[in-house]
Amino acid sequence: MASMNTERASSSSSSTHQLTYEVFLSFRGEDTRNGFTSHLYTALGQKGIYTFIDDEKLERGKLISPTVMKAIKESRFAIVILSKNYASSTWCLEELEEIIGCITKTGMIVLPIFYNVDPSDVRKQIGTFKQAFDEHEQRFKENTEKVQKWKAILKEVANSPGWHLPKRSEAECIQDIVEVILNKLDNTFSAHTFSGLIGMESRVEKLKSHLAMESSDVRIIGIWGTGGMGKTTLARVVYRMVSNKFEACCFLDNVREESKKCGLCKLQKRLLKKLLMIKKLNVQDVDDGVQMIKNRLHNKKILLVLDDVTELDQLKKLAGEHCWFGSGSRIMITTRDRHLLVNHEVNEIYEAKVLNHDEALKLFSLKAFKKDHPVEDYEKLSQAFVDYSKGLPLALEVLGSFLFRKSIDIWKSEVGRLTEFGESRILNVLRISFDGLQEIVKKIFLNIACFFNQMDRDKVIEILDSLELYPGIGLEDLIDKSLIKLHWNRLWMHDLLRDMGRDIVLQECPKNPGKRSRLWLYKDIDNVLITNTGTEAIEGIVLNLRKPIEADWNPESFLMMQHLKLLIINNVRLTHDPKHLSNDLRFLDWRGYSSKSLPSSFQSNKLIELHMCYSYIERLWEGTKSFERLKLIKLNKSQNLIETPDVTKIPVLEKLFLEDCINLLRVHKSIGVHKQLTILNLKGCKNLRSLPNKFEMRSLEILILSGCSKVKKIPEFEKDMLVLNLYLDDTAITELPTSIGVLKKLTSLNLKACKSLKTLPNKFEMESLKILTLSDCSKVKQIPEFGRNMKRVCKLYLDGTAITKLPTSIEHLTDLASINLRDCKNLVCLPNTIFNLRLLKDVDISGCSKLERLPENLGNAGSIEELDVSGTAIRQVPPSIGLLHNLKQLSFRGCKGLSSSKSKSW
Repeated sequence: MASMNTERASSSSSSTHQLTYEVFLSFRGEDTRNGFTSHLYTALGQKGIYTFIDDEKLERGKLISPTVMKAIKESRFAIVILSKNYASSTWCLEELEEIIGCITKTGMIVLPIFYNVDPSDVRKQIGTFKQAFDEHEQRFKENTEKVQKWKAILKEVANSPGWHLPKRSEAECIQDIVEVILNKLDNTFSAHTFSGLIGMESRVEKLKSHLAMESSDVRIIGIWGTGGMGKTTLARVVYRMVSNKFEACCFLDNVREESKKCGLCKLQKRLLKKLLMIKKLNVQDVDDGVQMIKNRLHNKKILLVLDDVTELDQLKKLAGEHCWFGSGSRIMITTRDRHLLVNHEVNEIYEAKVLNHDEALKLFSLKAFKKDHPVEDYEKLSQAFVDYSKGLPLALEVLGSFLFRKSIDIWKSEVGRLTEFGESRILNVLRISFDGLQEIVKKIFLNIACFFNQMDRDKVIEILDSLELYPGIGLEDLIDKSLIKLHWNRLWMHDLLRDMGRDIVLQECPKNPGKRSRLWLYKDIDNVLITNTGTEAIEGIVLNLRKPIEADWNPESFLMMQHLKLLIINNVRLTHDPKHLSNDLRFLDWRGYSSKSLPSSFQSNKLIELHMCYSYIERLWEGTKSFERLKLIKLNKSQNLIETPDVTKIPVLEKLFLEDCINLLRVHKSIGVHKQLTILNLKGCKNLRSLPNKFEMRSLEILILSGCSKVKKIPEFEKDMLVLNLYLDDTAITELPTSIGVLKKLTSLNLKACKSLKTLPNKFEMESLKILTLSDCSKVKQIPEFGRNMKRVCKLYLDGTAITKLPTSIEHLTDLASINLRDCKNLVCLPNTIFNLRLLKDVDISGCSKLERLPENLGNAGSIEELDVSGTAIRQVPPSIGLLHNLKQLSFRGCKGLSSSKSKSW
């Protein structure tokens, strides 16, 4: 591997490249996702190695997604798991092409794993690899260069040393891989970690000396300093450098904000989940959490960072005493309050200090010139800005980023503005960057400062999009100017910047909140809506309360807010129904809305998203209303809702969510003919009885009727409908509409627990189908024949049905990897054709109490890894079972008719 990586990477620009992930996993999902890859991903995570693994729901076969492409470019290492079917996936090959390109571009290191394949087979491209490339050559007849490039890239990777399974056990191999990654991270850490972090190296060494890693004592270290000093960055760098020395690690960021939003109990739960490495944990209350931390961690060597602690109680409930943790444990606490650390009797306090003049000039220059020194003619001006910033890293970053590529005249004019001293001077420094933004980007900044700090990036983009603020370019601009940062897909704004943004809004009218553009404080919102002092100036109101309250707001209070575009209210129940809402609204989210319907006067042709979850609405509106731009309606858990709205005049509606509206009785007929609807979610509407007679939604991709236990009939489907996923589980249907066969794009059909379902079509010909679920359909006695084009089916769940046999046409399911026939009590035989399927890996026929024999050709299914025949009536095992060389798990538990004498041959 050294040759491939080091030769290309010699000219790499990785020193200036943003690296978000430490490891990117490239693998063929159906081969290894739920086995080796899953175990490797978990092991890497347990050692604090930040690893990218793609979402299982991403649809394969299409172009590689921008998310995956971006993750590759921002990863330091790529682990390529070369399994038998890796080369059959164009997605995997596209990934690999991008990975190899990153060796030169970013200095990426590539580590191959040969999973149940011989490296020489990959190099020579024989066997399944030859077969895959033969198919690609047929598919890409007009672009043979692409296939040849893939071949060359794959050969290059195969020529590199890596790990070969099954020559070693998986557990041993995974442990070795993790150790190699950790060692390589240690060796490459300095170059990548300190890039752009000026002055960090000496500070890291100083903090590490306070940790005294060689000591077996438990040590609690405080990191203290004012805002903008880089305390969190320092803690994070040291955390990543030493994390491999501990059994488990946890970085609990934003303790102050998170404790306000979700309480200490949830923080305790997050801490315990991370350090105990378990997914489910029940913490009753804060006292229970304290006991669990004491009892479960006192013998465990852990590394814990508590970031931005502001109250002693936070420390007492999260890391109260040294004896709570095992020998050698280390706890780091970042805070602005030194007295808090003294009271908690920490072992040492590290004071975060400002940068010295040389360091400050270098950081400023990196942001202003992309060099570590000022360019000609800007030296004196640069010195002036550095002097004003007083070594504060945040101010230097923000100011330097703002001045990047600005003319010397602008530099001179900005120097003149920096005349005040003290804290207000720093805010002035930060304000300069805000003043230099375009008006639309200023609005994005203020919305994040007032409403959306530390929220999921995708959710914020969704809201800003509805406000027509074009957030894609705007957010990039704010990131480039260091006004916001992106951390684990959350938008993060420094406290000083947030406070500056909120102060800008407060200064719009200091004494009258009704004349400000944005309201976020409960006292201001309550005052304006009680006294009815709102004005046209108000553009956004966001009120998220942790506990529900009752409010006596004036029913006319929204009347004068004619330019209100954003309204988000959570946990407020009104004593009087509102009579008006702004017809300028673009995004409306009122969780727990207490009225029976929206105000009769409300009809916004600008509204894009309408969220009214947990509401008391019975009908959104009476009759037909026009909402020309409305794309999404979400009414989940609105338990009083009895009818869906007439959507005739909502022409661009794409998504309708009505999950757990338990009193919903009928779906309006207009929904069945809507041309733009892509998602219809009626999950858990257990009193729903009536659906349109026919579905003609040409754009519908996902239909969810799960748990609609009184729905007895599914409408017919119109030809050429786009449906990809159909969830009919736990409904009362007795049969499927014959028109289901026209759903050529259907990839998943879920009929689980349809207890009344008796008959199915004679034949299935859904050529795109991948997953068919009939689990616990206890009255289904016969499975349809499978069409010749149903090659994509990879999972078949038939457990708990009344079938007696499988159709021989199962041989057409050439991609079938898993079949579940557990507890099919009437099953008496299996067709020989099932064991001719070359990709079949998992067969579960446990509990099939009438099944007396297995097909003689069992050994043909050479890929089988798991075979469960427990609880069957089999009397003899075919000798061909000995040919199942990949078999890892085999169970005969409870096979009373099977004697050991009949099994000696294998």
